[in-house]
Amino acid sequence: MILLQLFFEFFKTGLFALGGGMATVPFLFDISARTQWFTANELANMIAVGESTPGPIGVNMATYVGFHTAGVLGSVIATLGLITPSIIIILIIAKLLSKFAENPIVKTVFKYLRPAVMGLLLFALYQVASVVFVVNSSIQVLSILAFAVLLFCMLKWKKVHPIVWIAVGAVFGLIAL
Repeated sequence: MILLQLFFEFFKTGLFALGGGMATVPFLFDISARTQWFTANELANMIAVGESTPGPIGVNMATYVGFHTAGVLGSVIATLGLITPSIIIILIIAKLLSKFAENPIVKTVFKYLRPAVMGLLLFALYQVASVVFVVNSSIQVLSILAFAVLLFCMLKWKKVHPIVWIAVGAVFGLIAL
């Protein structure tokens, strides 16, 4: 019964907590008040740990609450509860988008969205690079530049699997340490 309740509570959270992981916090306070699965102090600790660990904070906190409440299976169930609404919504949007993909208006919108997204990515790159070049040694900077050149060269291979990109990034990240 507790697993079903975990799934349902986090399903509701995932469905209505729009705006990112921190939007789950009010829902978690509500879950805490109604279920007593964790205290407000434990919630504050969850937020601190969730913010300092990799991954979306909402997922981290759902996993933590599920584990705290019902062990490993509870963590899986709570996490699935949180992400299921997003998966359903994405599938619906993908179905609708594929239906309208040939629409000239949709094509035009995506044509102009691509450069905007590229601009945002380049600005993020600029911000990260300005910190990296100031803080790191010249060997680290050269490693990062070599990585950037390698990535640029790899762009001509459009069928490179994302795992390859991640692996190459991990290798150069380790070198740059």
